[in-house]
Amino acid sequence: MPGYSTYDQVGKSESFADIIANISPFDTPAQSLLKTEKVTARTYSYLEDTYRAAAVNAIVEGADASMNTLADATERSGTCQIMQVGVQVTGTADAISTYGRAKESSYQIGKALREIKIDYEHALVGLDQAAVAGSASAARKMQSLLNMTTTDVDAGSNSTDALTEAKLLVAGQTAYNNGSNPDVFMIKPADSLIVSSFAAASGRNREIQQSTKLVNAVDIYVSSFGTYRVILNRHMKSTHALLMDPSMYKLVTLRPISRTLLAKNGDSDRHQIIGELSAKHLAFADSVKISGLS
Repeated sequence: MPGYSTYDQVGKSESFADIIANISPFDTPAQSLLKTEKVTARTYSYLEDTYRAAAVNAIVEGADASMNTLADATERSGTCQIMQVGVQVTGTADAISTYGRAKESSYQIGKALREIKIDYEHALVGLDQAAVAGSASAARKMQSLLNMTTTDVDAGSNSTDALTEAKLLVAGQTAYNNGSNPDVFMIKPADSLIVSSFAAASGRNREIQQSTKLVNAVDIYVSSFGTYRVILNRHMKSTHALLMDPSMYKLVTLRPISRTLLAKNGDSDRHQIIGELSAKHLAFADSVKISGLS
């Protein structure tokens, strides 16, 4: 018969790791790539222009000047979208000792700040969304990067509607013919497996030598029409890929993401994380989206 054991013991101290693990994705590749621009109204406008097509240009000696037929620039407009996350924590929850965080409200506010950035990334590339003007009873919505990219290569003509190297090359050629210089190919994670398999195509060799490390990834794709960095974005709309020139897009801010402590109406503190954000594409025909993917 064993003596007094931990099974009989009361008042044992818990063994609890003083850390909180979170495997949820937080990376926001589109926001990391693009520069920002401040606006001062909930709707904003900008101009887009193009050169005429090349033509035979030769005149006889002494000829009078002939005038070009001039065309107006295209006016584009955008709408800022209000995004918010609310956090409410009771006084007791902030007062008690906790594992993994010094104060509950600080921890929850930190989570909310990351969550609103994820929502912004989704609005940028997770949707093919047109702008919504909104009203007193309907929320305004920003136009997504995909919707602002009007040059489209439809993958639906493939038998499986999957991304193919041929479609990427068509997109690259289309962008080149349009005068664009894209250098980023943004894709969903599942399509990275397809891009990696490009290297296994007939006639291509991958050098391994005596290395014990096997690399099966493509970070840089060199085509006849340019060199593209392959960027994975887990928030990318599953039916789309985007061959883009990041310098032709801007993140637009009317109100930057910030925290406001709301009026106290009881034994809790209420915080609102809020921002008013949008995006713009300086030339809608510049980059190329591949649509209709499975």
